[in-house]
Amino acid sequence: MTPQDASRANEALCKLAPVIPVLVIDDVAHARPLAEALVAGGLPVLEVTLRTPVALDAIREMAKVEGGVVGAGTLLTPEDVTAAVAAGAKFGVSPGATDRLLDACEAADLPLLAGAATASEAMALLERGYSVQKFFPAEANGGAPALKAIGAPIPQVKFCPTGGISMKNVGDYLSLKNVLCCGGSWVAPKELMQAGDWDGIVALAREAAALPR
Repeated sequence: MTPQDASRANEALCKLAPVIPVLVIDDVAHARPLAEALVAGGLPVLEVTLRTPVALDAIREMAKVEGGVVGAGTLLTPEDVTAAVAAGAKFGVSPGATDRLLDACEAADLPLLAGAATASEAMALLERGYSVQKFFPAEANGGAPALKAIGAPIPQVKFCPTGGISMKNVGDYLSLKNVLCCGGSWVAPKELMQAGDWDGIVALAREAAALPR
């Protein structure tokens, strides 16, 4: 997969909904009902972060949910890419980018939403052919004003900002011309997952899915 093909695939994914849930799953039993709740609420694109021992098993379960598109987040190494693809991930997300990681994703035909935090990082990814990127960590890097400023001289790049985003500030990002969608964990709070309150998560997903952009 070329970087240009990856960018086209990621742009299509980002346009499916204004928010991509960023999911940290500790109990694999939560995976399928969580995916069903988020998809039912209008958020079909799901990022499962590889931060817990059950993350790959969670991806396998979520991949069975009709209407969902499941990806793997926190890809750091080529080994992560291989494991994510084997688990059924349809896209990858990384906090930054290295040549080894980009090479591995291209070889595996896995669209990568690679992270950039500065203009130089965004330019380096663009030079390689990645015109759709993740802006991370968004709030720590100056938030929507910083992303707007980066977008002015680099209008070729579109972003999915992630990190510190909630219903309180998501509108600031979605209003930017260089933002396709946002990543956020608030749509799947740990307390609702632990309580099995899937209806509550459906409600949060619907609220997020209705956001203007």
